[in-house]
Amino acid sequence: MTKVFFCGRLIGETNKPKSLLTSFREQRRKGQLPEEANIAYLEDINEIRIDTSDSRLRRPLIIVKNGKPLLTEKHLTKLIKGELDLEDLVKEGIIEYLDAEEEENAYIALTLKDLTAEHTHLELNPSVILGISASMVPFAPHNRSDRVNYGAKMMAQSLGIYAINYLLRPDTKAYSLIYPQHPLIDTVIYKSNILNEHPQGQNVVLAIMPYKGYNMEDAIIFNKKSVERGLFRSLFFRTYQTEEKKYWGIESDNICIPDESVKNYRTKLDYELLDEDGLAPPETEVKGGDIIIGKVSPLRFYGPVEEFLSETENRRDTSITVKFGEEGIIDRVVLTQTESGDKLIKTTVREMRIPEVGDKFASRYGQKGVIGAIVPEEDLPFTKDGIVPDVIINPMGIPSRMTIGQLIEIIYGKAAALSAQIMDETSFNETPEEEIIKILKNFGFDQNGEEEMYNGETGEKIKSKILVGPCYYQALYHMVRDKYFMRARGPTTVLTRQPTEGKAREGGLRFGEMEKDCLLAHGAALTLKERFSSDETEVPVCKNCGIVAIDNQVKGISYCPLCNKTDIVRVKISYAFKLVLDEMMAMGVYPKLHVKEEI
Repeated sequence: MTKVFFCGRLIGETNKPKSLLTSFREQRRKGQLPEEANIAYLEDINEIRIDTSDSRLRRPLIIVKNGKPLLTEKHLTKLIKGELDLEDLVKEGIIEYLDAEEEENAYIALTLKDLTAEHTHLELNPSVILGISASMVPFAPHNRSDRVNYGAKMMAQSLGIYAINYLLRPDTKAYSLIYPQHPLIDTVIYKSNILNEHPQGQNVVLAIMPYKGYNMEDAIIFNKKSVERGLFRSLFFRTYQTEEKKYWGIESDNICIPDESVKNYRTKLDYELLDEDGLAPPETEVKGGDIIIGKVSPLRFYGPVEEFLSETENRRDTSITVKFGEEGIIDRVVLTQTESGDKLIKTTVREMRIPEVGDKFASRYGQKGVIGAIVPEEDLPFTKDGIVPDVIINPMGIPSRMTIGQLIEIIYGKAAALSAQIMDETSFNETPEEEIIKILKNFGFDQNGEEEMYNGETGEKIKSKILVGPCYYQALYHMVRDKYFMRARGPTTVLTRQPTEGKAREGGLRFGEMEKDCLLAHGAALTLKERFSSDETEVPVCKNCGIVAIDNQVKGISYCPLCNKTDIVRVKISYAFKLVLDEMMAMGVYPKLHVKEEI
């Protein structure tokens, strides 16, 4: 007997599983059962599972009977005229939605040509097997699957116009490309998707060739003139906010220029950007550490001393400053109020981002790289027509990644630019290459898209022909300006006395075993002396007991807390090691250090 489960609950058994399956599907197609219900027969464990639960991934497929699809030309004509839609076809039993489990029992043909008598279903279009992001990659069947995956993932990181009203929105952090373009080679998703109005990249003239080693590995070369003309220029917005909270009794925050008597008052110069209302006005240039909202708050905790302080002294400066390492211009200041009626201020800082060495870019095929050099246009190679590439990528990136789709896009993009049309190259539905070759030949170009180029520095003809043509590239939000950071001295943590962590807190750079090996390999071992002494400290250690002694700075003596002797040795150790010793002692472990005087 075959067990029958409904939404995970056992509801009965049957000795005719295949007959049950057939009759269930027939009734569902006739509308006698809900079309949301799916049935699957798992032969290996002898179970039938019926499912109507929410959140299942289901997709539409054309039903096939005796090797012929039920969807006919007559239906297609009505669909085009708008007399029918997908729901009507589902009700008529021509199309049905299958979930992942029922799909295991189906035999699905990709195209009409593949249909045989054994097939049960036919894809509406082979491209629908891809998700939204992956179906925006043209020529996907010509690439390795992981590269299509990378390309789809990096589309989410690309800059574009994420919302039409981005100048009004107070997003905490936002990037916006200034001159987005629709790709010359698009897919059907671009037309049906919001991306048709919100592009996320630019069409660049791309050459695949080495250039002086500056595009080794995945680095890319940029044309300086293209950058100056506005290529991949973007805006970065950061919104800072604060509110004037009301506390117990009459206490509340105050948005103003702090008075000299408040706690943590800085200098008069630090508050010079603020207007009388305590806010820096729009179009003010600011940099990291500048105060843009002046604010005074009451002290958090009342102690015996604070109770006797006057009103002004019982307050501290809690002004809002621009993040360390960032700069820009104040774009807008919004004054509103919260649900509880407190005053709310939002200040947005705008920064123009121009591509620089280290910024990350990617094609739609997972060919990602950072700028290795920005070269003057007159030094770059050019074609006989005087076309200079905007971007140069390394040829070695193609054979190892097998992204043949990018090579095809350059050739098709060339034909699209010459014939002044946007080409729809949805996966599995590409334009035949004969048509592209015809266009290229009509305009006097090679069928493989290669051209003779000339050295920009010497004027000599380059011996090899070079593949050059339009390709859609995306600027990603991984910009070197947000990442690079260095420090010499700076703040340390109270507990371990080591430098703070992270760029935002002006932290130190963690120097580990591998970094140490690099310095040794370079013969720069002496630099390790300072690298590994960020928390160096001198502690008194008892020669007898071997534990850290006590320094009585008032009396000017050091003594051991265990044996009370003053036979002390001063030892230089890492403060983190001293902290470990203290924690061990707190757990009742006796860590004894064997020390002796240095001769």
